[in-house]
Amino acid sequence: MTAAVAIPGGADLARQLRRAQRRQQWRAAALTAPLLLFLLVFFLVPLGSLLVRAVENPEVADALPATARALADWDGNTAPPAAAYAAIAADLGAITETARAGALARRLNSEAPGARSLIMGTYRAVRDWTAPPGDADQARQALLELDARWEELPYWQAIAKNTQRWTPDYLLASVDLRRSVDGAIERIPADEAVFSQILWRTFEISAVVTLVALLMAYPLAYWLSTLPERRANLLLILVLLPFWTSVLVRIAAWIVLLQNNGLINHWLQTIGLTNGPLPLLFNRTGVIIAMVHILLPFMILPLYSVMKTVPPNYLRAAVSLGSHPLAAFVRVVLPQTYPGIAAGSLLVFITSIGYYVTPALLGGASDQMLSYYIAQYTNVEVNWGMACALGAVLLSATLVLFVFYRRVSRGGLSLG
Repeated sequence: MTAAVAIPGGADLARQLRRAQRRQQWRAAALTAPLLLFLLVFFLVPLGSLLVRAVENPEVADALPATARALADWDGNTAPPAAAYAAIAADLGAITETARAGALARRLNSEAPGARSLIMGTYRAVRDWTAPPGDADQARQALLELDARWEELPYWQAIAKNTQRWTPDYLLASVDLRRSVDGAIERIPADEAVFSQILWRTFEISAVVTLVALLMAYPLAYWLSTLPERRANLLLILVLLPFWTSVLVRIAAWIVLLQNNGLINHWLQTIGLTNGPLPLLFNRTGVIIAMVHILLPFMILPLYSVMKTVPPNYLRAAVSLGSHPLAAFVRVVLPQTYPGIAAGSLLVFITSIGYYVTPALLGGASDQMLSYYIAQYTNVEVNWGMACALGAVLLSATLVLFVFYRRVSRGGLSLG
């Protein structure tokens, strides 16, 4: 049995070592703090605000508190109580900012078409009343004389449905679902459902772009991997050259190339391949061509990095053993490039689903992707809740694909 040997000053040495480790940890934290702060302020906080706004419903709850209380026990299928008329007249009269009334009107109009004119007309009339009605019945009569639509149930149902500050309605609408009057979740009628088609179109265009980029990038990446390092590095600079040009400039260049009198159509007619101009602009074809051009480097680089790790003597050995060169490539080289195929494909696909500018400028009405409608609801409709809900759907799809991409990049998934 060996006796422990005491080292003189061992306790002091251990304390000094711990202090040195703590100093290194604090130094590392100080170096990463600016980046963490940047991510917190410019990424996590806006992302959290987007997710909160997707379920927040403040317009009705803030503008019509008395009406919400009056409708709390209403079943939604019978005439609203007379007290609700007095409450909504009082609530509209208490609104001091026209912008706030406009936000209320827009929110209700998204639920019940025509509610915007009803709310704004009533808001302007109520503000001109010299004195409020004496009781609830008089308030009801005054509102019906002002606009007979106050007797129609859909407007009251829209108000009652949105009296809660938090709602799943935006998220449900983003996947073509909705809540019925009794609170049950149901599908939107087929003639009104649009977002499922838009989401499917987004994935369809992204998948086509990914496939075309893979077919173009694979032989190029393989050729680069077989070149001497100096020549390969020079050609990789040419691959990265588009990154030095603005996306808008590249899109403008494609407009010049793809238009009916553009260079591509002129060349095709000159060599006799076509008798007239091909429709290459403001349709799906133009969108895919431009997106492939922009995203091609994202496919080439992962493929090239993987192919460089494949020893070239594997292919030569298979051929020397009697295998056909093509069969040897398919059986020996191709399986070893599956991680690069998966990583490049997922990287291009993830980037594609968020594209907005390219489809907006080069595509038609039926070629717009989900990001276009997010911008539409933000800038035109001023419906932040719906815009954030669509953004949450796009974010969820991106996160799922990103997790899959991380597994592939770490070698956690085998495609062979």
